[in-house]
Amino acid sequence: MLAVRKTGKEKGLKVEDVPIPNINDNEVLIAVEAASICGTDLHIWDWDEWSSERLNPPLTIGHEFAGTVVETGKSVTNVSIGDYVSAESHVTCGTCHQCRTNQAHLCPNTDVLGVDRDGAFADYISVPEKVIWQNDRIKLAPEIAALQEPFGNAVFATSEIDLTGKNILVLGCGPVGLFTIGITKASGAARILASDINQYRLTLAKEMGADNVFNPKTNTMDTTQWVSEMTDNLGLDIVFEMTGAQNAVKTALGSAKNGGHVTLFGIPTSPIEIDISNDIIFKNLNIVGKYGRRIFETWYMTRNLLETRAVDLQPLISASMSLEQIEDAINMLKEGNAAKILLRPTAHQSIDSGP
Repeated sequence: MLAVRKTGKEKGLKVEDVPIPNINDNEVLIAVEAASICGTDLHIWDWDEWSSERLNPPLTIGHEFAGTVVETGKSVTNVSIGDYVSAESHVTCGTCHQCRTNQAHLCPNTDVLGVDRDGAFADYISVPEKVIWQNDRIKLAPEIAALQEPFGNAVFATSEIDLTGKNILVLGCGPVGLFTIGITKASGAARILASDINQYRLTLAKEMGADNVFNPKTNTMDTTQWVSEMTDNLGLDIVFEMTGAQNAVKTALGSAKNGGHVTLFGIPTSPIEIDISNDIIFKNLNIVGKYGRRIFETWYMTRNLLETRAVDLQPLISASMSLEQIEDAINMLKEGNAAKILLRPTAHQSIDSGP
């Protein structure tokens, strides 16, 4: 089969012909119909500090996907050949404190698809039965079903606070930021502001439901000043920081109103210095950090939002490409000319993809 591989400790990826995976007794083999590229895959392409410390090549990458089960191990009981599925990318141990207290997304013994074990940028992927998620082909086409895993990040980031009637700011309009805009809109937010330095992404932000957008790169004022003007110096009820950039984190704290809420989701590449007294304590801010998804609680919420089309992700699919076009896809994403790009293995394009 064809697979997109990290073959060595260097920049780039290669498309190789490799054996179809063998499955263990508790695993299933899936013919991949659609797989989505995410920021993790860009880090792996670049072979940056994080990926060079985490990955052990050779490895097939990719962890956001949908496909059809073509083989099951002899111990598999709840998945059948022909099932249309996606998968939770975190293969957790099931026995640690976090796993046993509904916090499996924080399991310290996690193996991640496409990072710690072979992933989904291939004709076939093998995964344990316990991470399988059943899809409805009539309600979710493969390109949308493949986005459930990253969309779940935004669902988790927004799900534990009341968004109804609130004024909201989303800092960073990458895919998860754009997902967040769609969710806050569907949840009854009164007003949604969004900021990014990429005009293409700001256009998508408007399409996903943002009422006003701002590009600090092309303006004389900064985002905090813009927010102050837009809110009559009051600030916003809720701010979602989705970039991890130092300036954006400071903007998030400065843009929230006194007694407001800030959710930090973006991951900084280095420590950030903040003014705890003035930006947090004296403002009585509520700050929470979010990572991953609740397994599988968040998946049910994700399914409801997508199957009912309360949130439509179709505008965020910028292109569908073959596995062999991985370099073109990476370049499009790096240039900021795409939101989500789908890889469609040619071996399985004949599988009915639904509506």
